[in-house]
Amino acid sequence: MRPTKMQVNLENFEHNVQRLKSKLAKGTKLMPVIKANAYGTYLNTRLDKIHQFEIVAVAIAQEGESLRKMGYKKEIFILNQPAVEEIEKIVANNLSVGVCSTEFVKELGKQKKPVKVHIEIGTGMGRTGIHPNRIKEFITLIKNYENIIIEGIYTHMSSADIDFEYTQKQIQSFENVLAIAKQEIQNLKYIHMAASNGMIHFPEAHYTLVRPGMILYGYESGKGILDKIDLKPVCKLQSKITLLKTVEKGTSIGYNRNFVTQKKTKVATIPMGYADGLRRELSNQGEVCINGNKVPIIGNICMDSFMADVSEIENVKIGDDVWIWDNENITVEEIAEKCHTINYEILSTITSRVPREFI
Repeated sequence: MRPTKMQVNLENFEHNVQRLKSKLAKGTKLMPVIKANAYGTYLNTRLDKIHQFEIVAVAIAQEGESLRKMGYKKEIFILNQPAVEEIEKIVANNLSVGVCSTEFVKELGKQKKPVKVHIEIGTGMGRTGIHPNRIKEFITLIKNYENIIIEGIYTHMSSADIDFEYTQKQIQSFENVLAIAKQEIQNLKYIHMAASNGMIHFPEAHYTLVRPGMILYGYESGKGILDKIDLKPVCKLQSKITLLKTVEKGTSIGYNRNFVTQKKTKVATIPMGYADGLRRELSNQGEVCINGNKVPIIGNICMDSFMADVSEIENVKIGDDVWIWDNENITVEEIAEKCHTINYEILSTITSRVPREFI
């Protein structure tokens, strides 16, 4: 097996599931968001872990199709209204889908098989969703098509981690729409609004489903979230030293010669690069952990490898473990800060070249 791998801890995942369930309002269920290969963890491939859920959420039809091919038989919901070109795949794989476009609904209505939909309301995300004033009109449109079954209604909170006043306005807007929708639709099965931050900060918005994403995998979805609930990070990113050399002062390291040693230096080469998802922003400013020591990345990160200065580590040797993050000495959040991004991006963009090892 390649020495670079992501370790995914199944016990930690199950711990998080149970902790999140303990926070739910009565009658509310979890709809785990397992898009983007379960945020890069590949837990979406573990049917033994996701079969415990009545319904799961993905982002695109291809993700739902993959789950069906793996044998997942329960409900799969596509969070974002897809392109019209994906309708054939949606119908063939019995996927439920969020809708907010008249044109998309009309195309769904041409299908011979039944299709289950959730109506998306735009309460303030500014991305997708119908205007709240259009709810009655939109329901009437959908009812024109006998094959379309309205199974749910939902919206997205945009700022549930930083702007509570704005989020309360979103909740009120959704409540107003919900009151109208319930007059038009009998027995709405799924009503949902809260994702990771919303489910922790706004229990009044749990409705029948919540959509945990990042916190399901044990990582911060917003500042202070992990102070409110005991969650465990599910994955660590690891490689190994495959080459060691000692170079003299004045030796250039890596492409473009943007690092030159200032003294005699012991350099380790590690077989992971930007094609694996290791961000180039970490060149000359990131760190890795080897034998409990944090050491600097030196030179530009290459496509398939990078170098680190291990001069200060006694008895360092080829084959020693190198932790890109271990959730203790180095966290995903620290890496994200150095890369001027968020932990979501760091975690979800570790590529398929990196094997996932479930432990």
